[in-house]
Order: sequence, then C-alpha cells, then structure tokens
Amino acid sequence: MALAMILPLGGLGLAPVPAAGAALTLDENGRREAIRVGEKSVGNETFDTEWKVKGAGADAVSVLTPFHRLVIAARHATYSGKPLKPTEPDKLLKENRDRLVLLAELHGKSESFARGYAPRLLVGDREIKPTFVQNERTAQRQDDGRYLARCVYGFPTRDINGRGPATLIVADADGRDVSRFAIDLGKMR
Repeated sequence: MALAMILPLGGLGLAPVPAAGAALTLDENGRREAIRVGEKSVGNETFDTEWKVKGAGADAVSVLTPFHRLVIAARHATYSGKPLKPTEPDKLLKENRDRLVLLAELHGKSESFARGYAPRLLVGDREIKPTFVQNERTAQRQDDGRYLARCVYGFPTRDINGRGPATLIVADADGRDVSRFAIDLGKMR
C-alpha cells in the first residue's frame, strides 16, 4: 500500500494523495510539507520508519532523501524550540545535492571490521558506484560482544529512479558480500 501525503484541496479541506516515490529533488511545496511533517513529528518516536530498511540480523540502513533530511532538521529545530532559519533548508539540501545518502548500521566481530567495506547500489540491471564512502574505522563494542559500525554512503541521483526498487550491497575488503538491503524508494518521500 502506497504512503499518502496530505495536500490542500482548494478550500475543501485536506485530501490524501498517493505518494509518488522518493523525491530526489524538492520543489517549494515539497520543502514546506517536509518541514510541516518534521514539526509535527516531535512526539512520535516512529516518525521515520518509512526511511528505515532492515537487513540480516541487526543491520539496518536509513535512506536520507531530501524530504527526510528536512523532516529531521525541522524535528530537531521544533524540539529545541527554535524554528528553522529561512536559509537552513537551502543550505541543508545543497550539502548532498545530486546524491542519495544511505546511513548503514553494520555489525561485525572486531572494532576494525568495516574499514575496507565497499558499497554498491543495484538499480534494475545497473550497478552504481558510490561518490562518497565513509566507513567507521573504530566500531563501538555492544553489550553482546559484537561491534557496531555506522557508515555513510552516497550515490549519484542521476542514476537512480526515485519510484523504483534498489538494492544496497556491502562487500568486505576481499570482495565478499556481507550485507544486503532491499530498498523500495517508491514507498518513501
């Protein structure tokens, strides 16, 4: 079932409109909607579930679409009691313009396990190489004895359809696939 956005309908109230998928760029209406969603999400701990993807075990990825980035910024600003400054949305969206950012939480057996990880994104029959990779060099030890690495991967949006499926695959330094995430951008904003 597609997610819905609520948009004004000519003075007749609000009507649900099916989501068209992840907007890899935002127009002014999309910006306003993202800020509104962020401001209203302060009391909701599950506000960002549409952008989270579970992998095997405890591994997970958060997909930072431009909409999601503005939701988070507006949420933080509202939580701290300070509205976003008028220039903040432009500045925030400019940082990763033309890039889809994926925040990966990966688990391993040593504190240096993620150093040599190499991500790639499969979209249809194409394999997309990242334009940005930041693997955590020293993972945090968890209560269960395993280690958690938070890694950041950026992929060029020119090669990505915001309405379709994609698969993030993370390989180790020897080229073996260690994590896989099925991402349905059509269900995200």
